[in-house]
Amino acid sequence: MIQSLILFVISGLFEIGGGYLVWLTLREGKTAWFAVIGVILLGFYGAVPTLQPTNFGRAYAAYGGVFVVLSIFWGWFVDRVVPDKFDYFGGWMIILGVLVMMYAPRS
Repeated sequence: MIQSLILFVISGLFEIGGGYLVWLTLREGKTAWFAVIGVILLGFYGAVPTLQPTNFGRAYAAYGGVFVVLSIFWGWFVDRVVPDKFDYFGGWMIILGVLVMMYAPRS
């Protein structure tokens, strides 16, 4: 379970970081190299989930929840947008859903 969670975080950082670099290029006029590096990171994001020990649909559905929570933290630490109580509450609900989808015992 720990390895799987680490893979979710690594994948999320590749996706959010890659998307952020493309965002900076297109929205804030940064050099095109930011976008090139961003696209490379997005490619890594596409590969990391294949290491998850489950099927594509479940892995990507659960990853969506991890992405939401990582995005809240990214906004907080990189963009300096402090989450409010609704962000925290929503994030906890989403992570609970991820844990149920990925790690609940199945018969």
